[in-house]
Amino acid sequence: MGISQKRAIQNYRSRLSERGLTRFEVLGRDVDRNLIRSLARRLAEEGPDASRLRAAVSQTIAGEPPKKGGILAALRRSPLVGADLDLSRSREEGRKVEI
Repeated sequence: MGISQKRAIQNYRSRLSERGLTRFEVLGRDVDRNLIRSLARRLAEEGPDASRLRAAVSQTIAGEPPKKGGILAALRRSPLVGADLDLSRSREEGRKVEI
């Protein structure tokens, strides 16, 4: 490999590390190629989907039972926490119908 190719690879890897990414190689079956690539692509994106996917895969691999309180934790992370919303509904009798 020439000097310019080595420098290009080094620059590419330094740009990846600035974004918080690392390039690595895995061995697997050919039928799983698209699955592994799509999984890696999703995990590289930061966000709630990547966090949920990371937690689900980690939990599946570890074989741990699901943690309790997941819905409560999600509600506590809601952007509406602390907002004074009036969620009461007015009671209406409805309309009169002649039969």
